[in-house]
Amino acid sequence: MTSEQIKEHLKQVKYPGFSRDIVSFGLVRSAALVDGTAKVSLAITTSDPKVPLHLKKEVDHCLRALPGVKDTIIDVAVTATRAPATPANQPGATAAGARTIRHAVAIGSGKGGVGKSTFAVNLACALAQLLAAQGRPGRVGLMDCDIYGPSVPLMMGLDGRPEIEGEGADAMLVPMERHGVKVMSMGFLVDDDTPVVWRGPMIMKTVQQFVQNVKWGELDVLLVDLPPGTGDAQLSLVQTLPLDGAIIVTTPQPAATNVARKGGLMFQKVNVPLLGVAENMSYFLDPAGGQHEVFGSGGGIITAEKLGTTLLGRVPLITAIREGGDAGRPVVVQAPDSAAGQTFRTIADALLHRLAQPVPPRM
Repeated sequence: MTSEQIKEHLKQVKYPGFSRDIVSFGLVRSAALVDGTAKVSLAITTSDPKVPLHLKKEVDHCLRALPGVKDTIIDVAVTATRAPATPANQPGATAAGARTIRHAVAIGSGKGGVGKSTFAVNLACALAQLLAAQGRPGRVGLMDCDIYGPSVPLMMGLDGRPEIEGEGADAMLVPMERHGVKVMSMGFLVDDDTPVVWRGPMIMKTVQQFVQNVKWGELDVLLVDLPPGTGDAQLSLVQTLPLDGAIIVTTPQPAATNVARKGGLMFQKVNVPLLGVAENMSYFLDPAGGQHEVFGSGGGIITAEKLGTTLLGRVPLITAIREGGDAGRPVVVQAPDSAAGQTFRTIADALLHRLAQPVPPRM
């Protein structure tokens, strides 16, 4: 019996307080069957002495059900941690992950296919660069709420599973980090070949957990990459996390701008300020520097005017943006001085200035 076969069987063992198994959480470091003895090594982070004992018992029970297993040796390496206590009457006590977030901004589009996630990834990296230059590194987060099609892990060059700190109701997921951005995505929690077939309540619960049960730490800006549409994920986010504003991403043609405008109206209806419109794939930039408006022109500024907000910028349609996303090195990181890199940094700078301005109180 191979190590992978043993790990597959261990997927029956759930981490206490979670529906996720210990294998998908990345807690199983090694597994082997030697002369009838199953040897498994676990590495967990917890301050509760009951958790390693519970897991050891469950793993032993699971392994002994395998054919050919006569005995078990289970090693559990524990890194102790202590979750900070939160008084029950403290503001935000039910949203531990959100208390240290200074500004939360949603990235929406209304429809798919406009490059919203690509925009969100590059904007996050541009914000991280600007804040690092100000002496504030590691202060940007990116929450991928595109439950059905999470592409942020690929574009950020991240894989694997997030670590867990604490246990039971106090357990917190630790976001992964790359390019100076802290990232949490549904893509970290499901296998690549596993489609997410969920109804609304499950989507809402996941969005709530991404806000309340993720150890974001001190953030200046948390960007939230929303799925297309104006449904469960969007409404759940608004109800769970106080948003400082939203950015609408569109391409120039009416087929995109008409839907993007509806997405913007949705945010206005739930009293979320619009921080601006970004026009993606605005023009094709050929090697000679010529601009070709493949998808028409003017859609971004028209959408911004109809929504009563501003056009933050026009992102060109160039191969380097796509290549950077596929390689896990966004164009802002790989080619910061390129036309696209400079555009994203300009938009990031404009966003920081908009967030620094006082906004009217919400009704």
